[in-house]
Amino acid sequence: MPERSIDLAHQLAEQLRFHWETAARPRLHGLSDAEYLWEPVEEMWSVRPRGSSEAPIQGGRGDWVIEFAVPEPEPAPVTTIAWRMGHVIVGVFGTRNHSHFAGPPMDYFDFDFDFDYAGTAAEALAQLDQVYAHWIGSVAGLDDEALARPVGEAEGHFAEEPMIALVLHIHREAIHHMAEIALLRDLYLRQG
Repeated sequence: MPERSIDLAHQLAEQLRFHWETAARPRLHGLSDAEYLWEPVEEMWSVRPRGSSEAPIQGGRGDWVIEFAVPEPEPAPVTTIAWRMGHVIVGVFGTRNHSHFAGPPMDYFDFDFDFDYAGTAAEALAQLDQVYAHWIGSVAGLDDEALARPVGEAEGHFAEEPMIALVLHIHREAIHHMAEIALLRDLYLRQG
């Protein structure tokens, strides 16, 4: 039996692309500003207009900031769809696009790379689509050597891990957070 070659980058890209196109992104169709900023419980973290947050850390250089704390309180606050989308845009895709695939600077903790968080659902969806497209296109273009190469100091104490481990981690993160957003939408649509 001849040895079969597997295009690992294609398989990795397809893992996320399939989920994104069939489940995650379609679930965001029609997202309203009211849903995007909905707070079903008190003391949630969200994306808020600058000057209106009381969170210990408020990231963002524009008119809107994302709330967080380091270390996170126990238990961590529940987060809005806006917060989760901001996290996926910056913390999941954006930072890695910049560190590994020549994407624009984005980082929670480096205020030189700070980000203009979206105050509307439409703006956030456009940001999400942009960082996802950059990520998935970049992953699909990796070869086996690049997938085996250590990710480097941009990933802190994971610097010696191979790129394939980072790709799998980012895909888990994206799938996880997009499912949480879908659940929040389900709850919003069925409130009362």
